[in-house]
Amino acid sequence: MGDPKKPRKLWASPSHPWELERLKREAELMEKYGLKNKRELWRAEGILRRIRAQARNLMARLRIQDPQAEKELKQLVKKLYRLGILGDEEASVDDILFLTVEDILSRRLQTIVYRKGLARTIRQARQFIVHGHIQVAGRRVNIPGYLVRRDEEPTVDYHPRSPLAREGHPMRPESAEVVEGAA
Repeated sequence: MGDPKKPRKLWASPSHPWELERLKREAELMEKYGLKNKRELWRAEGILRRIRAQARNLMARLRIQDPQAEKELKQLVKKLYRLGILGDEEASVDDILFLTVEDILSRRLQTIVYRKGLARTIRQARQFIVHGHIQVAGRRVNIPGYLVRRDEEPTVDYHPRSPLAREGHPMRPESAEVVEGAA
């Protein structure tokens, strides 16, 4: 284990800090998904990096017909489908390798709240979550980066004890329709 007072970093900063193309891409993603800082983006990239590394490892083991690798691949695909990152339960290793950081960012609670129409903007969605106005599966969640599983997505709603749960609240969007073209 390690010292509980010194937790490990869950993100890795880029090796070259001043690449113009990367900076532009990061700025676009931060604006689109309403991220507070680049660490949130780097954390999602780290999640994707670990998933892809596991897929590459499995792909190499599948070439030598390792029977355990086939089981692990099925488990990985099932896990990614449950998380909502993959769209198909019958996906292949190539589908996993073609995932992007946007696939991870689109599963964040902040993005789901905005897409469901519970907030007018992506920034307002973040504020509602941090202030404790949102629940997932009957549980108050105040972490905007929480990755919402596929089965939890329909249960994302206002917390019943939140003032936003009332229909006529002025901060609520006029209609709770799904926002088209959102993140």
